[in-house]
Amino acid sequence: MEKYNHKYGAEQIQVLEGLEAVRKRPGMYIGSTSIRGLHHLVYEIVDNGVDEALAGYCTEINVIIEKGNVICVTDNGRGIPVEIHPKTHISTAETVYTVLHAGGKFGGDSGYKVSGGLHGVGASVVNALSTWAEVTIKRDGGLYQMSFEKGKTVKKLERIGDAEGTGTKVRFLADDTIFESLEYEYEVLEKRFREIAFLTKGLKITIEDQREETPKKAEFCYEGGLISFVEYLNKNKEKLHKTPIYIEKDGEVPVEIAIQYTSSYSENIYTFVNNINTIEGGTHLEGFKRALTKVMNDYARSHNILKEKDNNLQGEDIREGITAVVSVKVKEPQFEGQTKTKLGNSEVTGVVQSMVNEALSTFLEENPNVAKAILDKCISASRAREAARKARELVRKKSNLETSTLPGKLADCSSKNADECEVYIVEGDSAGGSAKQGRDRKFQAILPLWGKMLNVEKARADKIYGNDKLNPVIVAIGAGIGADFDVTKIRYGKVIIMADADVDGSHIRTLLLTFFFRYMRPLIENGNVYLAQPPLYKLSKKGMEDKYCYTDEDLEKAYKELEEKGITRDSLSLQRYKGLGEMNPEQLWDTTMNPETRILIKVTMEDAQKADEIFTLLMGDEVEPRREFIQKNAKYVRNLDI
Repeated sequence: MEKYNHKYGAEQIQVLEGLEAVRKRPGMYIGSTSIRGLHHLVYEIVDNGVDEALAGYCTEINVIIEKGNVICVTDNGRGIPVEIHPKTHISTAETVYTVLHAGGKFGGDSGYKVSGGLHGVGASVVNALSTWAEVTIKRDGGLYQMSFEKGKTVKKLERIGDAEGTGTKVRFLADDTIFESLEYEYEVLEKRFREIAFLTKGLKITIEDQREETPKKAEFCYEGGLISFVEYLNKNKEKLHKTPIYIEKDGEVPVEIAIQYTSSYSENIYTFVNNINTIEGGTHLEGFKRALTKVMNDYARSHNILKEKDNNLQGEDIREGITAVVSVKVKEPQFEGQTKTKLGNSEVTGVVQSMVNEALSTFLEENPNVAKAILDKCISASRAREAARKARELVRKKSNLETSTLPGKLADCSSKNADECEVYIVEGDSAGGSAKQGRDRKFQAILPLWGKMLNVEKARADKIYGNDKLNPVIVAIGAGIGADFDVTKIRYGKVIIMADADVDGSHIRTLLLTFFFRYMRPLIENGNVYLAQPPLYKLSKKGMEDKYCYTDEDLEKAYKELEEKGITRDSLSLQRYKGLGEMNPEQLWDTTMNPETRILIKVTMEDAQKADEIFTLLMGDEVEPRREFIQKNAKYVRNLDI
């Protein structure tokens, strides 16, 4: 191996002092410098106020996105201590904002019983990654202020006046040399603060966006806590029991759980530790699932709902249609890194399990009608699972594409390298024929769909397997379905939905995305699903190369560009495409399938909760919420073909 010819001595060993390490490697502290990392800065400051609320001192947090993307967060907690810190010999407030791992959240005689920001890096990291920051504190009858630039103190803490009450206000501007963008997404912040308000009973959180002429503002405060949270999650679903089951227990590890069953077939369990969304679950989720399965089976056995000859219900049967929020408070949680997505404390499993065992057993005994409704659904789910297993085995037997039931519909590509292969799922035989002729046969496969697609939001798994519209999709992708889905076995690196740019096309896209979301979710999580963007318009003129436009904005821009070349609008022929079948193979290739010129939209799953809510709203059984959604959003509809 060739040696790297460079000095390697003491002078080459870097020592990053203060907050330099944060600015050098921001991703280590906030995950990334993308829009997600930008939002993380706001969460860190808000979480400090939430910690005050958890400690019983803060009742209100206000967040403002000021013009120029300046963030202002104000809380009415105790205010950061202002006295000189015995170790750093500067004010405690300045210490919190300039020293990593300095905070009141490290156990023992700390300022907090439980806290989200257990690494003590929140405030100081925000400071380090900001162009400037200003902190104002109300405490001990005084008003104090200090300011920073890129993590360095430019104005030490000083008393600037008297003040009543207590609290902290932080204003900061994120550093545009570090972050890809400074444009905060109001809806993302709004969703997070609603979530925090649900999890912190009685805490009022307001958010205001002052960047537009008409400011957006929202206020969240829920005395119902997790009960309100579950009711919100299920607002568009048919419930099996009106009031959520609520379990709460204080102690060394306080646990709070709300459960409500719906008529849907999906499972939605959200877990939190110290108000942090543990999206990968962990020991608290494990304890909850174990207890739920045991309690339901024990009740079914003791009340002869399950006979001696019957097998026990499995966990997936019992969790069908459940919406649950599990929130625990742990003094010293063990997380996987600063992003905190999975809880590792082994003792929490037993705490949650024993608590749910006791409380849920009591609830079922006291509410036999609710217990019967839930168990009837669980038993129905068990039967459907067995039917699905048999159907799944039939699908496996037909895994060889050459002998499958695709009746020649799939035109496969010659390459067998999944990384370079892509399959277009095309609406209709007409468009499928054009796509087959226009494609690059080496790496592009075409699968035409015909007839009405099954709405999987209203169907159980046993109805999915063998469905004549979905089975070709399942077999073509080649990675299984549901719990058996193995993303490493996919036959195509890109699964591209190509439908008409009209209402029917939108419906087919939604049905397919619902199917992928419910039964092939790793396909979306892995970034394998795309939407093709066929053009809406074609501008043509004799002697001129055709110009394709994908949006109304594209069309207007094209008109202006051509006018600058002396070509008037009146001299141009405008074609509005209503369907893919209107394009010949060459046009379809040029506009929608050529990797050099096409536009593909990658389907991502940034927010599973929001995606679940939208799919349930649009594709579920409840008509009234869907009508309200259409009425509210009708004004935004464009290019509606009647």
